[in-house]
Amino acid sequence: MFTGIVTERGRVVAAPGASARGGARLVVRHSAVLAAKLDPGASIAVAGVCLTVVEQNDVDGAARSVFDLSPETLNRTTLGALSAGDEVNLEPPLSAGDPLGGHWVQGHVDGTTAVSRVEEQGDHRVVTFNIPDGLETGVVLKGSITIDGVSLTVAALGDRTFDVALIPHTLEVTTLGGLKPGDRVNVEGDVLARYVQKAVEAAVGAALESK
Repeated sequence: MFTGIVTERGRVVAAPGASARGGARLVVRHSAVLAAKLDPGASIAVAGVCLTVVEQNDVDGAARSVFDLSPETLNRTTLGALSAGDEVNLEPPLSAGDPLGGHWVQGHVDGTTAVSRVEEQGDHRVVTFNIPDGLETGVVLKGSITIDGVSLTVAALGDRTFDVALIPHTLEVTTLGGLKPGDRVNVEGDVLARYVQKAVEAAVGAALESK
């Protein structure tokens, strides 16, 4: 489980290459401080996607973590399109007693979407995204949403779009500061909204069956 509070930005060592086990393999360079928290088998959110560390190494003093990307991950997220030098948001999982500074984030990305518009507001920025098909009930006005691993609040909601407001800190410490129209991002809807939807569907189904 994660919170959507990015710890640091990692850098992709090379474009994901084919894995002998199917899927692809991704290598990300990051700080030694983060490496100390990760052992093989540990989970970490990479651009909002929960991945498992399959290998760790150190090259020229730089810590690296290696991940296997399944066909499902390649189909549902932006990770397969990464190139060498691209930055990705990183967050290790919550530990017992850690503060919950963002919201409950599973790292189970619903899909990807594109940036529709970027509006500068002084040092702040409003970014408009398209709502992916099937995620309509997971995007709630003033509810939480995760974009590339960053916990955000839906500031405005249209028929097929939603806005998020980015403060200077978020623009500086995450990859969202570099977004421009047309860029694709990973999206995870509000998990609470998803459970409410399921509960309502079950209640409606039960009511119809009882008639």
